[in-house]
Amino acid sequence: MDNNIFELKLDQYKPLREVVFESIRGAIISGALRPGERLMEVQMAERLGVSRTPIREAIRKLELEGLVVMVPRKGAYVADLSIKDITDVLEIRAALEGLAAGLASLRISDEEIEELETAAMKFHKAIENDNFDAMIQHDIEFHEIIFRATRNEKLVQLSSNLREQVQRFREIYISKANKSKDLAREHYEIADAISKRNIDSAEKLARKHIENAENYILKIIENASNTNK
Repeated sequence: MDNNIFELKLDQYKPLREVVFESIRGAIISGALRPGERLMEVQMAERLGVSRTPIREAIRKLELEGLVVMVPRKGAYVADLSIKDITDVLEIRAALEGLAAGLASLRISDEEIEELETAAMKFHKAIENDNFDAMIQHDIEFHEIIFRATRNEKLVQLSSNLREQVQRFREIYISKANKSKDLAREHYEIADAISKRNIDSAEKLARKHIENAENYILKIIENASNTNK
């Protein structure tokens, strides 16, 4: 395990166990801790400067979230990204994105349209500058603006519940620079449809946007599998 994988950011308002949990969870979601990697309690405790107790508690919680698997007599491992996991999550995400884009076309404010177009532009600029962190940030921002513009709190909550799982896939997808240019174009098309209040077009483009991501991620996994044979 790389000693620079994650840092413990202490927060005076949060219990230590929660800070440890969020730190390890963030490392898994970002890909710093890779699928299949073993989580060594002693090593992680030393790295974070804490006892093994909050590490053990964090691992239990992460197991409940499906981010960690416990293997009898072997220990804890970062859960693999199975093809079923990807298809299940992204099928739901595609449906939610389509619904959100359609509703946003009806309810978005002029100010939010400007925010959406700006987020699309910033994402494109991040690609040109080869700034991966900014690409991730502005991709998240773009989609959050759309969900917020739906004025549907339940829909926003459903999207939020999927956010961590989607983030693992987002890292894989956006990391491929050649595909990111397609992503930028798709963002512009979605923003344009929403700004024109074209409900059908916005919904179809948003769904296709996520379906493209699913197909591309599965292709990456298939290629990696063939390479390792």
